[in-house]
Amino acid sequence: MVLEKKSHSLTLKQIPVPSPGTGQILIKVKVCGVCRTDLHIVDGELPDPKLPLVPGHEVIGQVVTLGPGCAIFSEGDVVGVAWLGYTCNSCEFCLHGSENLCDKALFTGYTLDGGFAEYILANEGYCYPIPTGYANAAGAPLMCAGLIGYRSYQMISSFSETIGFYGFGAAAHILVQIAVAQKKKVFAFTREGDRNAQSFALESGAVWCHGSETQAPEKLDAALIFAPAGNLVPKALTDIRKGGTVVCGGIHMSDIPSFPYRLLWGEKTLRSVANLTRKDGIGFFETIDSIPVQTETKIFPLEMANSALEQLRSGGIRGAAVLEIG
Repeated sequence: MVLEKKSHSLTLKQIPVPSPGTGQILIKVKVCGVCRTDLHIVDGELPDPKLPLVPGHEVIGQVVTLGPGCAIFSEGDVVGVAWLGYTCNSCEFCLHGSENLCDKALFTGYTLDGGFAEYILANEGYCYPIPTGYANAAGAPLMCAGLIGYRSYQMISSFSETIGFYGFGAAAHILVQIAVAQKKKVFAFTREGDRNAQSFALESGAVWCHGSETQAPEKLDAALIFAPAGNLVPKALTDIRKGGTVVCGGIHMSDIPSFPYRLLWGEKTLRSVANLTRKDGIGFFETIDSIPVQTETKIFPLEMANSALEQLRSGGIRGAAVLEIG
């Protein structure tokens, strides 16, 4: 499924199977999750995508061909491909552990062709071995919703006990399971009147869930904003206690309205999450090895990718949408 112009529907096309170059592997895609970032790309909210583009960056598949110099994986291995697809490994960000900020970074399904296809090329060093239990549609959302959610979660103090999740979709329904296992209390906020999402949050482990305009029943130690709505920032700052942290976990957000300094005062922290590092991926998979997570998915065939995106756009996906390909 190919994006040929920004703000246009994807087109089903037959394209040549790519050949791996040095350090690359060719992967036969089994499943690919449909992420809100894919929606931002298709809707033209992220600048300068590769065009034409095969979207998709929550990929699980099987290695079929190794390019020259590959030594990490073998043919037949099941691997995952995530958003970060390449970094220069030589700039100050890369050398100081912040490869997610590399100015020359390339991203799967954005500046590199992604997984809405039968095959994908990936740089071997940016792929992850996938445990058997996640080598299926249930594992696809882990490759972005899980990874970015985990990086966002790592941004708050480990001493945080009460945490607000603003927006309850793919990332939140994974992360709440980790937080609950670590004895945290999660308070969830959804769109006003979204009873389905509110029920989902409570079923997933949240102790409380209401619309985003409702005041939290107690002061929160931290807040994670997954919804791309800038108006949630001053609301979250209102909900957290002194010294608390608000993390904006998305790659795109509507404009943040002005707010009085008193909402930030008290040594509160407001920060964003940009992309992820491979270290995040390793840490995340180590965490879910000891805290297994369940994902809820809605399956679509490849040719129904536009329908999956539209249902995601309208809030009609409970959990995560996944394209089943191979």
